[in-house]
Amino acid sequence: MDDVREALYVGQRSDGTLIRRPMSPHLQVYRFRLSMFLSIANRAAGVAAAGGTALGVLWLSAAAKGPESFNRARKVTGHPLGQLMMGGWVLALVYHLIAGLRHLIWDSVGRFEKHQINEDGKKAVVATLSLTAVLLVALGCVASSRRNKGTS
Repeated sequence: MDDVREALYVGQRSDGTLIRRPMSPHLQVYRFRLSMFLSIANRAAGVAAAGGTALGVLWLSAAAKGPESFNRARKVTGHPLGQLMMGGWVLALVYHLIAGLRHLIWDSVGRFEKHQINEDGKKAVVATLSLTAVLLVALGCVASSRRNKGTS
């Protein structure tokens, strides 16, 4: 064996005889496509959605503890960085939902042709950004109306 990587190609049949197995192509072989990014993003969105949900539970527990604790939580969520985190949480939840629906469609109907996957990926991105924008604007309107109601 001239190259140590050759050892990675060695495999065994069920009867014990050694054979040369093919290696899976590395990421450098593939062209990076939207569907690859969306697959990775779906996993990241699931983690972010779970983390954001944990923060949401902490916010609810602060509300349950009383006004002092809730006011501290409101300061955190009212800060621009807190609002950015909340917006990211909404984005993660929406994308994870849409990607889950996309997978449900794949599991039940099909749509496995390359052009269909690329089409659906673009639609998923547009739907995610649109729905996230609508939700964030609605949440912003509710928050500003509550602020205005509190000052009068």
